[in-house]
Amino acid sequence: MTNSILNDPFKNKGTGFTQAERQQLGIIGTLPPKVQTLDEQATQVYQQYQTKPSALEKRVFLMSIFNENRVLFFKVFSQHVAEFMPIVYDPTIATTVENYSQLFIQPQNAAFLSIEDPDSIEESLKNAAEGRDIKLLCVTDGEGILGIGDWGTQGVDITVGKLMVYTAAAGIDPSQVLPVVIDAGTNNESLLENPLYLGLKQHRVRGEQYDSYIDKFVAAVEKLFPDVYLHFEDFGRSNAAKILNRYKDHQLVFNDDIQGTGIIVLAGIIGALNISKQKIIDQKYLCFGAGTAGAGITMRIFNEMVAAGLSPDEAKKHFYLVDKQDLLFTDTPDLTPEQKPFARSRDEFENPDELTDLLAVVKAIHPTIMVGTSTQPGTFTEAVIKEMAAHTERPIIFPISNPTKLMEATAADLIKWTDGKGLIATGVPSAAVDYKGVTYEIGQANNALIYPGLGLGAIASSAAVLNDQMISSAAHSLGGIVDPNQPGAAVLPPVSKLNQFSDTVAKAVAQSAVDQKLNQKPIDSVSDAIHNAQWEPKY
Repeated sequence: MTNSILNDPFKNKGTGFTQAERQQLGIIGTLPPKVQTLDEQATQVYQQYQTKPSALEKRVFLMSIFNENRVLFFKVFSQHVAEFMPIVYDPTIATTVENYSQLFIQPQNAAFLSIEDPDSIEESLKNAAEGRDIKLLCVTDGEGILGIGDWGTQGVDITVGKLMVYTAAAGIDPSQVLPVVIDAGTNNESLLENPLYLGLKQHRVRGEQYDSYIDKFVAAVEKLFPDVYLHFEDFGRSNAAKILNRYKDHQLVFNDDIQGTGIIVLAGIIGALNISKQKIIDQKYLCFGAGTAGAGITMRIFNEMVAAGLSPDEAKKHFYLVDKQDLLFTDTPDLTPEQKPFARSRDEFENPDELTDLLAVVKAIHPTIMVGTSTQPGTFTEAVIKEMAAHTERPIIFPISNPTKLMEATAADLIKWTDGKGLIATGVPSAAVDYKGVTYEIGQANNALIYPGLGLGAIASSAAVLNDQMISSAAHSLGGIVDPNQPGAAVLPPVSKLNQFSDTVAKAVAQSAVDQKLNQKPIDSVSDAIHNAQWEPKY
């Protein structure tokens, strides 16, 4: 008994076990004599954390607490949400993903699945869950991790980190979550050549074998965990949308890269338009970087324009997609299904063959909104921004590529180049910008402001599916928080108040589910349902 409880992070209290508990559990003498309160433990952990000299060492230390005692980890996290977010998740997690095999200590209650062994999917999930009641499962195949690409099995770190944020932000019970990685091989040669790499040493499997494996995986998840909210994370461009579209109409699934990023950008745009007093149907939207995230955001903004009264054909005229610097035309080779609806006809332009760099495109179309998901650093140049700002009173500019080294521009440069008129959000945390006597707060287009509340709302309302109306409700609930009369106001609420905004989002999502009669269990009060679904870090 001794070892089992002290080694179970869901039950271990460490020095928090009372004398009576130590007696009862047979662990007298296995801990220092002082009994600490949870608050005392949390203070001690934070003091230790502050002595760590680098972000990576801070994260490794926090993960050791996570591995030993979930309650203590989330107690400290809840006290320092804004400070810990970039440490436990993006951008520091990019480093631990890249070095996962070298840093590996223990599996952190994740399920590791191999495409070579489809028959053991169910057994593997069962073993990892260890009889826990799983309500939320986050899965990746590691192909499109953040802005850093294909990291195979090492991508499991993203699912662990993502689930931590669900708990810290929305109070999802950490004993009811399951991180999963599907190892379908990797095309990252540095991993294939690394003798320490812990994943399959083979190139990625595509096509029928892969699709069939995903089907078996989803079926196993539904069988083992019937009420589960299934979150797909960082799948590659060729699979992400295809997988989401295959299941979203009849199962409770969510893809953060496609849907989450779209919702947070829409929320930021709603916030910006609250400040500029403009309408969404009057905007011209330029997507720079039309991969999974870029195309997903575009579709979300398009759906919003249609909901605001435009016909689909009218709405499409407001969108321009630039990928690898070129404007996408109907005859551009290899358009993805997500890019095709927004490709433009060459005969709309006098000089279509010259639209091969961002500046030329901006000059030709005069966008009012420009969102960067290109992972091409510095591409929002001074010339591009000044050209955009010359033709719109309050340019909405969101360089949201991450990590920091891949941003299209810095917030400080964008404020300066637009003479303080730009409405800016970045994908990573940005410090406030002082310019001409005004302090500009910079919103972070961080999916963490959205996805925890979205998941909580769907789980608490026992929703059968997550549909467009629920997603739109989430964006509006967040975009409406902005104070339009405050000079330099951010277009999105601060990550430091993640907990209260997750509740705002959860209520909007759950209410939408109930209004549409998508709840599978009766609900008298949405607020009560959400409160009852939440967990608190306490002994």
